[in-house]
Amino acid sequence: MNRIAEGVALRNAVPLEQAEGLTDALGLVLGEPSSLPLSTRLYHALREWIRAGRLTSGQRLPSTRQLARDLGLGRNTLLAAFDQLLAEGFLTTRQGAGTFIADLPFPQAQVAAENVAISSRLPSDAGPLLSTRGTLLLGYSHARQTTSSAFAPGVPALDRFPHDQWQRLLHRYQQRMPMDWLDYQAQGGVPALREVLADYLQLSRSVRCRPEQILIVQGAQQGFELIVRLLTDSGDEVWLEEPGYHGAQACFAAAGLEMTPVAVDAEGMGVVEPACPGSPRLIYVTPSHQYPSGVTMSLTRRLALLEAAERHGAWIVEDDYDSEFRYGQRPIAALQGLVEDSRVIYVGTFSKVMYPGLRLGYLVLPDGLIEPFRRANARLHREGQYAVQAALAEFIARGHFSRHIRRMRDCYRRRQALLRKALAPAVSRGLRLSDGQAGMHLVAWLDAPEQERILVEQARREGISLSPLSSYYLTSPGQPGLVLGYAGTVEAEIGRAGQWLAQAWCDLEKG
Repeated sequence: MNRIAEGVALRNAVPLEQAEGLTDALGLVLGEPSSLPLSTRLYHALREWIRAGRLTSGQRLPSTRQLARDLGLGRNTLLAAFDQLLAEGFLTTRQGAGTFIADLPFPQAQVAAENVAISSRLPSDAGPLLSTRGTLLLGYSHARQTTSSAFAPGVPALDRFPHDQWQRLLHRYQQRMPMDWLDYQAQGGVPALREVLADYLQLSRSVRCRPEQILIVQGAQQGFELIVRLLTDSGDEVWLEEPGYHGAQACFAAAGLEMTPVAVDAEGMGVVEPACPGSPRLIYVTPSHQYPSGVTMSLTRRLALLEAAERHGAWIVEDDYDSEFRYGQRPIAALQGLVEDSRVIYVGTFSKVMYPGLRLGYLVLPDGLIEPFRRANARLHREGQYAVQAALAEFIARGHFSRHIRRMRDCYRRRQALLRKALAPAVSRGLRLSDGQAGMHLVAWLDAPEQERILVEQARREGISLSPLSSYYLTSPGQPGLVLGYAGTVEAEIGRAGQWLAQAWCDLEKG
């Protein structure tokens, strides 16, 4: 429905069967701010009212001369709108009798629906309008409840990003962008970015890759969707970690895959049969730093996972989302590089090491998947942001990227220490925290679901974002706890929110 007509419907204007009612309604339309010509606005409004049944078949309209006088318009403006509606068959004329609404088969049931068009689009009423898959997807699509940065998981330290340095690079490439970058692209990404990424991944993550194996995508989530589209059919089975990442769960659910949760323990995802019955098409895993528990998958489990993928003919989706941030130990080598010709698709993102709004990620693909994925990505999503990609390539090549990671590693180590200090009173009384050897968040383990619910509700009233651990489980009830992001929270806020949480937990323990 046209935005102007929506405004009129929402106001529930006086009945349009009466001439004065129609005049008043059109006056409201013309009173709305718009850059469209007056005749176009009148045409859209009348057309939508006819289609919605607010102007009924056979109804006589006021003459253009009368409407022009009542609305203070030139008659030609009204004639242009009426002539268009006559040409399209919405209106008809009768010699000597005037202009009438044509006899059209629009169902009258549409009237009420159109009058509440805007409210019906709100989430509370959207369910019946969506597919089963769309409704299921919304269950994984929760907006952040507060504007506070305290404890939001997965958010990097945006206040520490080298904005000026990055903007200079970006501006230079936008100013001298080659003409062909304005055209459709199907290269898999700017070659310079794929080259520096291949070098970086080989040195820092022990990934086995050549530049041509790398496909640049618009974030890891788009990478997951591409994998699902090309490698699975609805009803196929996917093994995924329990607890696990909401974004991957949403992608698999929306694709109609059969999700089999596999429990995570101190060694990571347990993949030894008979704990994992069935035959998966995909296996999703975060082995370097499991999300959200924070554990690192042991070598024994990694080898078992590779063997299981070979046995079932499954593809492993290795999500290496924040492996750069390890404290007190060297980064763990990627699963993808353990054996040659493995059935592993490595997924990386710049959202955590740069900033989420960059919307760039990448896949490292086995040789047999390079060409199909490149062609499908160009067809479904269209490649773009080549100036941004080129700027990022230089940002990496000049060493800015590695220096930024080192600074962020130090920053996150300090912020985690501040959070632990703020929570110390609760820890001394029994609150259990994850070891925090890597990543951008801690997990606080709780004893009861009711404790988790109360803390989340109290925090919301305080403007603090607490993410319940139980929500990361596919099977209920999940382990109660809190996922506490600290990377994107400034030091003063860590202290304030951490002290509040410690006191709130202690008060619950007393009660």
